[in-house]
Order: sequence, then structure tokens, then C-alpha cells
Amino acid sequence: MKTMIWGAAAALLFTTAAPALAQTYRSDVRQYRQQERIERGYRSGRLTPREAARLQRQQHRIDRVERRARAYNNGHVDPRSRRQIERMQNRASHNIARKANNYRYGY
Repeated sequence: MKTMIWGAAAALLFTTAAPALAQTYRSDVRQYRQQERIERGYRSGRLTPREAARLQRQQHRIDRVERRARAYNNGHVDPRSRRQIERMQNRASHNIARKANNYRYGY
């Protein structure tokens, strides 16, 4: 009986925490992939040090907006902030692609 109660409590805990984790998982994974693209471009020489620094700064700004959105909403990102973060990530992705393919090399 005791294990059944603990099992039910654990299931309830995980089901209530799952939406909050899923909410930030997509943006975190995307942020990580964009970070990897910047590093890969810098290591291969397709990004100059200045371009890489600017793109890194843009990623830090996105992180800051996401942290603030979570802080204001008890760890959750509201739909309006999520749209803003997604737009910022779209713009950053476009900038990474554009800077990596502009025929300037950082050898």
C-alpha cells in the first residue's frame, strides 16, 4: 500500500513537471545547435573572429530574454515570450547562415 501511494505521488509529480520541461526543451536544443554551428564555422574558418563574436553576443541576448521570461512567470515561458524567443532564434539562424556563406574567411 505504501509503495502504491509513493508511486502515485511520483507519477503526479512527473506529469505536472513534464509540460514545463517540454516548454523549454525545444528552445534549449535549438540554442545548443546554433551555438554548435557558430563554433563549427569559426573552427573551419568560414566565420571571422568578429563575426563569431557578434553571433555569440546575439545568442547571449536570446538566453537573457529567455531567463527573464522564466523569472517573471515562475519558471514558465508564456506564449507571447515564446513567440518573441522563437523570432529571435529565427533571426539568429538566418544571420549564422548568412555570415558563414559570405566568402570571408578567418584563417
